[in-house]
Amino acid sequence: MSRPSLAVRRAVLFLAVAAAATACSTAPADSGTPPSSGSSRPSIDRAVAPLEPSLTVTDPTGRKITVSKQPERIVCLNGLCDDIVTTLGLTPVGTSNPALIKHPALLGEQTGAAVPVVPGTFGSEDVEAIASMRPDLVIGLPGVHDPLREAIERFAPLWTPDPVTWEQSVGYLRALGALTGRVEQARSAEEKFRGKLADAVERTRASGQAGKKVLLMYGSVDSIGVDTTASLKGDLLAKLFDYPFPGKGGDVATASNYNVEELLARQPDVVFVYSLLFSAKDRTLSAQLADNPVWQQIPAVKQQRVHEMHAKLWGSGRGTRSMAAIIDEALEKVPA
Repeated sequence: MSRPSLAVRRAVLFLAVAAAATACSTAPADSGTPPSSGSSRPSIDRAVAPLEPSLTVTDPTGRKITVSKQPERIVCLNGLCDDIVTTLGLTPVGTSNPALIKHPALLGEQTGAAVPVVPGTFGSEDVEAIASMRPDLVIGLPGVHDPLREAIERFAPLWTPDPVTWEQSVGYLRALGALTGRVEQARSAEEKFRGKLADAVERTRASGQAGKKVLLMYGSVDSIGVDTTASLKGDLLAKLFDYPFPGKGGDVATASNYNVEELLARQPDVVFVYSLLFSAKDRTLSAQLADNPVWQQIPAVKQQRVHEMHAKLWGSGRGTRSMAAIIDEALEKVPA
């Protein structure tokens, strides 16, 4: 296969991080003041509300979703879907995220490899192939998959969830649990995750990790993206650590862009990177930045605390299983 052109690669990169950009445009406007240390964050509520099966639910954004029967055959066009479907004890009948679903946090290599892959590129999946999978429900991303809505909804409802906080992610899990009738599985997973996050918050406060400045970034040297506090992963990491990277207003094109000088000014102690590679010849983002003299002055770089992470887990994984794995990996790598 030939290497994609620069224009195509930039387009795919933009789509792959559309969730983070959309989050910045839908979350409340940020004042621009870096958030306070994780040590001052409130404790996590461990309580789980009751949940009943229903063919009509209202998702965390207030959108009402109605199905004619409990969906069992679900096609996943985004990483949140793969996560919450597997969490509920189901297996997607099709996925556009094979690398994520094969991650040990979800189905693992052997079981995940058996899930059919939806052909096409992200945002331009083959609708006929999706139809051939006979889905009861298709789950994608807003903006990215809305152009396919008319074609998909000829044979199945299209739902486009887009969490910007861990609470919203849990809300989507609960909504799908109600639609599928798997309410006990949803409540059990929610209870487990709330407990894990609460324990992690207490641990970082006790260990001093909460005071460490952390950064999660992606992109390329000419377009560095940051998972800001207006995104799901930024919001999650800010519960555990000092995360001084707010979103830059509501412009999708620039809300998550930071230059190297801005990264240096915030002095991160640990940097997590998910590099979106398109061929074996591509270099990771941290490797591309290695010779940049400003980058070299960042404390995390000087202390060799820049970590390349699993791109699909950290970039696309957005459910409780993915977030739990991210918490574990972050706690392991952030020093006390």
